Amino acid sequence: MKNVASVFLALLCFTASCKTLTSNTKIKPKDSFILGNNQHGPFQVKLKNVSENELFVHRAPVSGGKHSEEKVLPNKQTTVKVESDTALVIENRSNEAASVDLYITGDTGLSMGYKN
Repeated sequence: MKNVASVFLALLCFTASCKTLTSNTKIKPKDSFILGNNQHGPFQVKLKNVSENELFVHRAPVSGGKHSEEKVLPNKQTTVKVESDTALVIENRSNEAASVDLYITGDTGLSMGYKN
């Protein structure tokens, strides 16, 4: 019954044009995860730091620059609204691997990659 309910919710979301994406993303030490470094519409990310070290997030317009840096402490959550054609950069400045839970809504046609 639980599987039937899950399938029903997935179909309901798909037919309602619901655009969501969930992920648990690992980030290597001294590395960054970049979400949306391409042309896209606005999106929102609920991000939870599920690692033992702080993470830093900022926005980086595709045309260049960076703004709105925020520190995310361990086991804390933040919500970030990201403008069109702007990437969200999640930095792991520690010497240990990090992990984040992401729940993305809005435009989900986003590039995803790493940069050290």
